[in-house]
Amino acid sequence: MPYYCLECGGSLFYDQELKCYVCKSCGLTFTIQQLLDSNEKRLIKEKNEEEKRKRQKEYLKWWTSKKV
Repeated sequence: MPYYCLECGGSLFYDQELKCYVCKSCGLTFTIQQLLDSNEKRLIKEKNEEEKRKRQKEYLKWWTSKKV
């Protein structure tokens, strides 16, 4: 699974000396734990946004059905 920089979106490579991921674009370094935590937060955010869109659709469907 490719990882991307949390700041600039550049691709990361693993530096064995530093034992962390380094961005090819901006040079920032990340541990695997930082990348996994960021990915987990992103997945939770996407799930919450999807649930919000679903509730909005259901409400709109309900609202329009009452107006007819």
